[in-house]
Amino acid sequence: MTVWALGLNHHTAPLDLRGRFAFALDQIAPALHGLRQSHARHPEAAILSTCNRTEVYCASDKPQIDHTLDWLAQAGHVPADALREHTYVLQDGQAARHAFRVASGLDSMVLGEPQILGQMKSAVRAAEDAGALGRTLNQLFQRSFAVAKQVRSSTEIGAHSISMAAAAVRLAGNLFEDLSQIKVLFVGAGEMIELAATHFAARDPATIAIANRTLERGEKLATQFGGEVMRLADLPARLHEFDAVVSCTASTLPIIGLGAVERALKKRRHRPIFMVDLAVPRDIEPEVRQLNDVYLYTVDDLAQVVQTGHANRQAAVEQAEVIIDAGVQSFLHWLDQRDPVTGVVPLIQQLHSQADEWRALELLRARRRLARGEDVEAVLEALSRGLTQKMLHGAMAELHTADPEHRQRTTQAIERLFLRGARTSPGSRP
Repeated sequence: MTVWALGLNHHTAPLDLRGRFAFALDQIAPALHGLRQSHARHPEAAILSTCNRTEVYCASDKPQIDHTLDWLAQAGHVPADALREHTYVLQDGQAARHAFRVASGLDSMVLGEPQILGQMKSAVRAAEDAGALGRTLNQLFQRSFAVAKQVRSSTEIGAHSISMAAAAVRLAGNLFEDLSQIKVLFVGAGEMIELAATHFAARDPATIAIANRTLERGEKLATQFGGEVMRLADLPARLHEFDAVVSCTASTLPIIGLGAVERALKKRRHRPIFMVDLAVPRDIEPEVRQLNDVYLYTVDDLAQVVQTGHANRQAAVEQAEVIIDAGVQSFLHWLDQRDPVTGVVPLIQQLHSQADEWRALELLRARRRLARGEDVEAVLEALSRGLTQKMLHGAMAELHTADPEHRQRTTQAIERLFLRGARTSPGSRP
């Protein structure tokens, strides 16, 4: 089996291009079905899609990288040649190293951020539920989770990170003198919004409001932070009430448009609005950034805020890379053991199969003899003799070869395999 990963992330592709390849969780199963059907060999497959990356992991007896790229390009309605400029392709050891680094938070915008591990686990569950996760990819991801756990427990990789939510609060503090005097609106009710609301709530803002498509989830989050809840449909009419807006939904189209923000500014008499768009694809139309009195930040903008403490981070990264190196070598060894040509596992499986065939044949003969009423001891003796002869037949035939050199090698092999721990004959070599 060979493993390959094809992806684009915040290092290789701009935000708007990444948005074209964002898969919501309920889209993963049909996407995986389409991906596997587009490949002649129906490979194992998993899709990891976050605000910072979309990655396709596959495993098959032969790599089908061009087919994977063509499928992804079609899914995002982008020409394959244009997509190729923004993607990376990794195979076997490099693919494993990348997966381990992603799981450990080494490839994130926020070094060491913990959310990516949960996102990878969700991607694996989705692939498993879709019937697309085979033994090889499952082994890759389970090892990536183990490596990530070791990295987090053995290094300080997470101690030097500033989350996106914390970075948003820091930027808001640069704009507003006193965050306890501002009104904050959170659009969405997912994990990222909950994290952002937690950070803002610690600064005790004057008002917290949650706008969500479904009120039930919004009410739960609003209750947690002592805020109010509103329907998403009411957002344009009430946008002017808020000094800060943080949005992160799974919408495929912007939900806060240029016109709505312009009307809000007019009602606010051009008092500034701080806006953070954590969604991919975007929740807030990019043209909003051009308005006076609007301070709009995307996930890519926040990345610049979190890059602090370089020396401490570098030491932690070096420690983490040592752990990842060991994990990669272990995975490659596991993969090599299963190679149909050079690996020992297929040979072991064949050996077990042959032994089972011999055993079944001798048992069948023994049962027939017992059914005819033959003596039990005689039947058992014949069964054991038959098994012994079958197991030794190949070795005895090899010993009778006319080639002296081949016979000597066979003798040494038989001594290691059959006479280990036993007293060797005078003519044999220990």
